[in-house]
Amino acid sequence: MSGGTDLPGGLPGRLPGRLRVDVLAFTDLDAATAYAVWRLRQDVFVVEQECAYADLDGRDDEPGTRHVLLRDGEPGADDLLGYLRILVEPDGALRIGRVLLRRDARGRGLAGPLMTAALDEVGDRPSRLDAQAPLARFYAGYGYDVTGPEFVEDGIPHVPMSRP
Repeated sequence: MSGGTDLPGGLPGRLPGRLRVDVLAFTDLDAATAYAVWRLRQDVFVVEQECAYADLDGRDDEPGTRHVLLRDGEPGADDLLGYLRILVEPDGALRIGRVLLRRDARGRGLAGPLMTAALDEVGDRPSRLDAQAPLARFYAGYGYDVTGPEFVEDGIPHVPMSRP
């Protein structure tokens, strides 16, 4: 899928004000957008959360990967507020990951539109995610159940979750 996502209470792909969610394949990301995505992931995960890991893991450009972007403005705008990606796992299930909001976008309910767009893309297929433990209740609100014990990844407690 490429382009804006229909969201309740607004025009296609539009949120209140100038906010927009787009679901894009890797080949739909222009250079400026790709750079903005990778920089935001670096700013949040590597710098802010102090997780030294290989963010560019070779999965961003897989054919089935979808990049879900929350932007302030029309497509092509540089103001990326949030992001997540959807991967196709070897067993065919989908994996939601790299879920983030820019620091100044948090606490405004903006993770909801990202998850709504992701679940629109996932449809009826099974999906998984590894939630930071304090966010398990948020993901449970989207139908995810904890499927295993808590584990620590990069110094942060996580729980595995799935949605049938």
